[in-house]
Amino acid sequence: MALTSERKKEIFAEFGGSEKNTGSAEGQVAMLTERISELTGHLKKAKKDKNTTLSLLKMVGRRKRLLRYIMTNDIQKYRDLIKKLNLRK
Repeated sequence: MALTSERKKEIFAEFGGSEKNTGSAEGQVAMLTERISELTGHLKKAKKDKNTTLSLLKMVGRRKRLLRYIMTNDIQKYRDLIKKLNLRK
């Protein structure tokens, strides 16, 4: 199921500063994390869905690049974001 516009606004308001700040790297990482978790749940049921698997891998790569960008520019924002999104165990 795709993200609703209300949920996107909530994510960007929480992580991007305001709901209109859709270009912030932190907001984009949070939105990608939400979509990745949804697709992971879908792939547990439909193991042979290769198109979704490819999309998931692309999203993970994009999130990785955005996280690397945040880490190089501001390490404290990176650490806070990782903790808030619960990405690392």
